[in-house]
Amino acid sequence: ALILALSVIISCFIGVKGLADFKRKKYSINIKGYTKQQILSDWIVWTGYFDVESESLKDGYSLLEADKERVNKYLTSKGFKEEELIFSSISISEKYALNEYGGRTNEVIGYNLAQTVTISSSDIDKVTEISRKSTELLNEGVQFQSQAPEYHYTKLEDLKVSMLAEATKDATKRAELIAVNAGSELGELTNAKLSSIQVTPLYSVPNDYFDWYGYGSYVDNDKVSLEKEVTVSVNCTFEVKR
Repeated sequence: ALILALSVIISCFIGVKGLADFKRKKYSINIKGYTKQQILSDWIVWTGYFDVESESLKDGYSLLEADKERVNKYLTSKGFKEEELIFSSISISEKYALNEYGGRTNEVIGYNLAQTVTISSSDIDKVTEISRKSTELLNEGVQFQSQAPEYHYTKLEDLKVSMLAEATKDATKRAELIAVNAGSELGELTNAKLSSIQVTPLYSVPNDYFDWYGYGSYVDNDKVSLEKEVTVSVNCTFEVKR
């Protein structure tokens, strides 16, 4: 009976120890990996705005059509093809008379008619130059405003694939360093998830807000700068063995 009791105790001890060892060996760490790459925009979108004011819609349409022809002639003289010029539909707003207290009345005294022209192109330098010089149309009597051009990078999806791989490698290196310093051995990668893709002006500091607060697959796409920097971060989970 004594031998049987000892056997049961030893068996329980071995079982508990084995279970403890199993639990101790089975744990994981979460690591974020990063990678950066500089890019140059390969597509530009620019928009110009012009408008007229008139007491009647009929006269306003005529005035705006005349200005549209001036804009078209100016831009084609700068080397743009007519099919590259995308004119928007006309927007119309009413002007109302004011009362003696400066408040608006219901009396319509005129109209504002406006239109935009947009050029999208891979010729970055050419469109950038016209965005700066198009206010020359003011000399021709056109109330023209040039908006800031938007700079885009069209190959971001292709770039994302390779950068995800690099970010995962970075996470692996970080995880290995932590595991070694803790006296452990890094195991397999069990999960990898895109955290964010940020396209920011060159030499700017990416915004870590979305990383810190757990927003997944966040994409921030800068459209202001010609030269940009892409930062990709990925959340990785690794097994760790003792």
